Amino acid sequence: MGSLRGVGPALAVIVVVAAAAGVADWADAPATLSVHGGFVDLSAYRHGSGLVLDGLPLYKSRDPETNLRFTYPPFAALLLVPLALVPSWLATALWTAVSMAALAGVILVAGRALGRTVSGWQLALLTGGALALEPVWQNLTFGQVNLVLMLAVLIDFTRPDWRWSGVLVGVAAGVKLTPLVFVVLLVLIGRRMAAVRALLAFASTVVIGLALMPGSAKTYWTHNLVKASRIGPPENSHNQSVFGTLTRFLDHAPPRLLWLAVAGPLALAIVVIAAAWWRRGDRVLGISLAAMAMLLASPVSWSHHWVWAVPVGLALWERSRGWAVVWIAVFVARPLAWPPWGEKQEYEWGPLEHIPGNAYVLAALALSTWAALQLIRRAGPFTWRSSFASPGSEVPSLS
Repeated sequence: MGSLRGVGPALAVIVVVAAAAGVADWADAPATLSVHGGFVDLSAYRHGSGLVLDGLPLYKSRDPETNLRFTYPPFAALLLVPLALVPSWLATALWTAVSMAALAGVILVAGRALGRTVSGWQLALLTGGALALEPVWQNLTFGQVNLVLMLAVLIDFTRPDWRWSGVLVGVAAGVKLTPLVFVVLLVLIGRRMAAVRALLAFASTVVIGLALMPGSAKTYWTHNLVKASRIGPPENSHNQSVFGTLTRFLDHAPPRLLWLAVAGPLALAIVVIAAAWWRRGDRVLGISLAAMAMLLASPVSWSHHWVWAVPVGLALWERSRGWAVVWIAVFVARPLAWPPWGEKQEYEWGPLEHIPGNAYVLAALALSTWAALQLIRRAGPFTWRSSFASPGSEVPSLS
């Protein structure tokens, strides 16, 4: 990305405006969650961290404001304790500002990895434009943590010479387990010490939770971990994962073996493709493809988890403007909400309604297929595996 000089003022404006907007939104958040998230996840974070401060069990009680339980590992509640120490309006302002700063950071880091210089006005324009993507604005209005975790993973992967490379991936996995997929990518691209550091960092988060909250940690790792329904109804159209798609097709949750038989090989294949692109020099697309594998494999990937649409859009823009526009249009249009959804209405869908209703899953599969075909087109179907042995080789061209 070249020099970061000139983006400081733009970043400061983004943070201040985001904080002010967070306060205004908090004061005027409507009761309905159909368009506005009402900061319900942020409220659940604060409730969980408040339980930690009070020495109470983390997973038994619901947030009185939202009726939601804390669902993340104990380490996440410990990490988010500062949110419980300030008034709700201030927590909302700070969290919105942090999330917007993380979004801007993602654009800066991805731009640098793509060899682009991002000026201050470009940063403001791209960050503001990203708000049009449904996963981004949903993340902000729900008060979710996904933008922060995405930035952590991107920083870790785009600084391979960093002494502590891998640690941020491990910490991100300690907050949400799904970033463990990136450990597989680290192994496949030959960064085995970074993978070891990631696993050690993740293990440390587990140990910290067990040491400071033994009862809650035992509940999470022996009961909550395998209970996907604790997060919400898996059939909901906003659950854009293989598990959610199968649930909607079958009109009931799929048997675990069926889900694993579909999601496991699919996710592994996509991570292999991701590693090949990384080895050929496209770090942003490689990381983003691994994120697609993560989102597809997770039992529950709510639409606001799909903030990885942002770096995918940036990576595609460097290669094919047409496909980039199509990709962005999917996440702006929010087709998953076109068919009737909620209250198990997904079980009544006809065949055509499953297409928009599973739009993000289909977009990820299309992206992965395109990425595989580009590798084959460049190297040939019997030689593209050689990309695993040549980290500095040329990136496949679309011309």
